[in-house]
Amino acid sequence: MGRSRSNRPFYEDVEVIDVAAEGNAIAKVDDVVIFIKGVVPGDVVDIQVTKKRKNYREAKVVGFKKYSEDRVEPFCEHFGVCGGCKWQNLPYDKQLYYKQKQVFDQLTRIGKIDLPEILPIKGSANTTFYRNKLEYTFCRQRWLSKEEIDSPSDFKAQGALGFHIPGLFDKVLDISKCWLQNDPSNAIRNAIREHAVLNGLDFFDIRNQNGFLRNTIIRTSTTGEVMLIIVFYYEDSERCEALMNAIADKFPEITSLLYVINRKGNDTITDQEVLVFKGNDHIFEQMEGLKFKIGPKSFYQTNSDQAYELYKVARDFAQLTGKEVVYDLYTGTGTIANFVARSAQKVVGIEYVPEAIDDAKINSELNGISNTIFFAGDMKNVLSAEFIEKHGRPDVIITDPPRAGMDAKVVETILAAAPDRIVYVSCNPATQARDLELMKEQYRVEKIQPVDMFPHTHHVENVVLLVKIA
Repeated sequence: MGRSRSNRPFYEDVEVIDVAAEGNAIAKVDDVVIFIKGVVPGDVVDIQVTKKRKNYREAKVVGFKKYSEDRVEPFCEHFGVCGGCKWQNLPYDKQLYYKQKQVFDQLTRIGKIDLPEILPIKGSANTTFYRNKLEYTFCRQRWLSKEEIDSPSDFKAQGALGFHIPGLFDKVLDISKCWLQNDPSNAIRNAIREHAVLNGLDFFDIRNQNGFLRNTIIRTSTTGEVMLIIVFYYEDSERCEALMNAIADKFPEITSLLYVINRKGNDTITDQEVLVFKGNDHIFEQMEGLKFKIGPKSFYQTNSDQAYELYKVARDFAQLTGKEVVYDLYTGTGTIANFVARSAQKVVGIEYVPEAIDDAKINSELNGISNTIFFAGDMKNVLSAEFIEKHGRPDVIITDPPRAGMDAKVVETILAAAPDRIVYVSCNPATQARDLELMKEQYRVEKIQPVDMFPHTHHVENVVLLVKIA
């Protein structure tokens, strides 16, 4: 193994030995951990260090000396540039192995807790076209490959409608075909781009904050409904109507055609007015005989089939008999709350987004569920001793927080409420482990069930059952 003496050394014949968080892989040189992108365990590579830190290095691959026996050929033409689906070069059974290992490593390393045997991860039946929501960004000048930059062709005027290049807020890769969402998702996106180019519609300049077309969101459901939201930077009724009518005529299967005028510095629409151009302001999802209304601002698990598997695990872990008061924290549109309501005496749901709570209430009404009650507001402010005194001490708490996990104040309130069981659903085992450590003096971990919601990515959902220590 050779090594230069530069500040960013070059290493030869380095074997990749493991998978790390955020989709990176791990190698070791002289007992120093090196994180590398785009490789899999078993690859042997030459690498150039790009960043030096006190306890680790980051490096890029300069050349492959040997390919791992576990490596498979990626199926997407955008692999390696897009930033999504980084594990396409790993067979699915290996992806599941490393996700399960990630859960174990993070719960033990960060949480420092005694664990029971982790149940085998629940893999996804569909590993492509499994998402029900995708968001694409318009960009005035699309991302160019090195080959395109070096060619004599002029690409400067070509805009993009696709995904951000990782780490580059103003660079967007134009997407031809995405393998994540079922038809008509790809056809809709490509038709929007084609209309925009033919009619001279200005793509957004992210850096300078100007341009007409900003981003678009496509939602589909197992009921066959389709929602399309097109976001414009400024109002131009004539051009807006022409685009919306063209898409509506070409795709009659769109049941909810919406638009937004967003002049903010960021792309979020949660604080924006969403206007109906044609059809309904919502679509429906269904699960185990229940219907769920999904609005443009609603959170719903993006893998519908695996969401059902996830919620069945949460309900099973809750061990409901029909007599329990259940609190469903970070309830979203009340999916879990309504899913478990028929097995509980009462379910109290809390969520930050008011529109989601409106949908949660409607979802209860749609399904004839009368034992749910929902509240909107910041969790650490809503969930208080006074709130619990008013609405009843929970026998079971189900919590499904965002990636950042739960605020310390929320954990304190949960511990003070002292439910018999806590079912902690997490999309980030690292922050879940941190929160579990805060509760380990009063609760023991009884069951752990990883669920793969996002094949070909490093992301893993994890459900933990906590039982109060007597």
